[in-house]
Amino acid sequence: MQQVKKVVIAGGGTAGWVTAAALSKQLANLVDVTLVESEEIGTVGVGEATIPPMLVFHKLLGIDEQAFMRATHATFKLGISFEGWGDIGERYIHPFGTTGKGSFLADFQHYWLHGKTLGIDYAIDDYCYELQAAEAGRFARSDSSSISYAYHLDAGRYAKFLREFSEQHGARRIEGRIARVEQDPDSQHIRALVLASGQRVEGDLFIDCSGFRGLLIEQTLQTGYENWQHWLPCDSAVVVQTESADTLPPYTRAMAHDSGWQWRIPLQHRVGNGLVYSSAHLDDDSARERLMTNLETAPLTEPRLIRYQTGRRKQFWNKNCIAMGLSSGFVEPLESTSIYLFMNAVVRLLKLFPFNGMQSAQVDEYNRQSIVELEKIRDFIILHYHLTRRDDSAFWRYCRTMAIPDSLAQRMALFRECGQCFQSSDELFRLESWVHVMLGQGLMPQGYNQLVAAVPEAQLRQHLQGIRQTIGQVVGKLPPHQEFIRRYCQAEKN
Repeated sequence: MQQVKKVVIAGGGTAGWVTAAALSKQLANLVDVTLVESEEIGTVGVGEATIPPMLVFHKLLGIDEQAFMRATHATFKLGISFEGWGDIGERYIHPFGTTGKGSFLADFQHYWLHGKTLGIDYAIDDYCYELQAAEAGRFARSDSSSISYAYHLDAGRYAKFLREFSEQHGARRIEGRIARVEQDPDSQHIRALVLASGQRVEGDLFIDCSGFRGLLIEQTLQTGYENWQHWLPCDSAVVVQTESADTLPPYTRAMAHDSGWQWRIPLQHRVGNGLVYSSAHLDDDSARERLMTNLETAPLTEPRLIRYQTGRRKQFWNKNCIAMGLSSGFVEPLESTSIYLFMNAVVRLLKLFPFNGMQSAQVDEYNRQSIVELEKIRDFIILHYHLTRRDDSAFWRYCRTMAIPDSLAQRMALFRECGQCFQSSDELFRLESWVHVMLGQGLMPQGYNQLVAAVPEAQLRQHLQGIRQTIGQVVGKLPPHQEFIRRYCQAEKN
């Protein structure tokens, strides 16, 4: 029950410096924060697309948006364009923000489905402001704007930005390779990190941000790992950076291929590219060649191979060590959840911080929340792979016919049978996200909530038409995405 006065973070990168920034800012004079990093510890560092909760995290820390965007050469993101997922040649956008306007008893998709039976046959995309702005390549924000958005950013520059922020708030950085982890002989709690130089870095609470290797949580504490590869078979990625493109769409592209998918992320100064694939269905050389022949602009770096295993640690908090970032688990970058997960993890830690020592109730609750959150995100990612009509490769045939978690099967059955979709308070992806992905990949409900039929037809037509017209008018007044970036947050070329 030793009081926690010293927090030691093992590993830098985005996860390490996000953690350091939040702890040094929020805990101020209550604890000392030290981060140990070296090239050997390393992190993958390819997380360059984000989701809207990042704005809340930045507000918590008091980070100025324009300064952050200039420092990280960021652009805005209104959603993800999924190409070739439902079937070859098909495309849909998973947007941020709300779609249409429902009622207390019936969500908007029921009104939309009822409208289709009356001949009001507009795509559900027409009723989402963010989606229409993304398609038009337009964007603007203001303090009074309700637009929901996230960012594309340079992960390396973001880590540097957060390091400066953290050090301004009292965090201390130590450069060094961790040669040994010293544990208490009785409790097995971690007591210190021993560096190759012989320096001991003592702590009361240790945060493992060492990436996939899990230097503390796995190599030292042998926490164990739950493998999800039977649901998420992709285990490799080839990544490369290319020159900036002529246009900067305000969305991420996720382009399916016969053994996985490829991302394209537009930043102000370059484009991030990666080919995700199953090594059981595509060899590394072929993956590298496929990526390099499907680039829009000239490469700036050599392609880099990354191996990973989808899944999670059996415990996120074990003894006096908490895993954050890739050391805690990985569900792949399809819906840009990686940065969100460790941002939310550090917020969870702040709420359950063990000021008076490691207490089992706090540890258990932290682990419970972390597991529930990640497993619900896992189900949403599996949905993209499983809900497909593709029959062009062994990879997609496997994904289409594989057994899925009961929790996901129940969601899909509920939507298929009656158009219902629910969101619990402890999950990330909102009802609209599930609706757009399921509809976008071809799952059309067989029924809907008949309560909406009580709305007079003329009133329903007016309601639906009014939403479409308002969105069209507002989007038409927005400036092009690139023009807004030039005015608002243009980064210096360096």
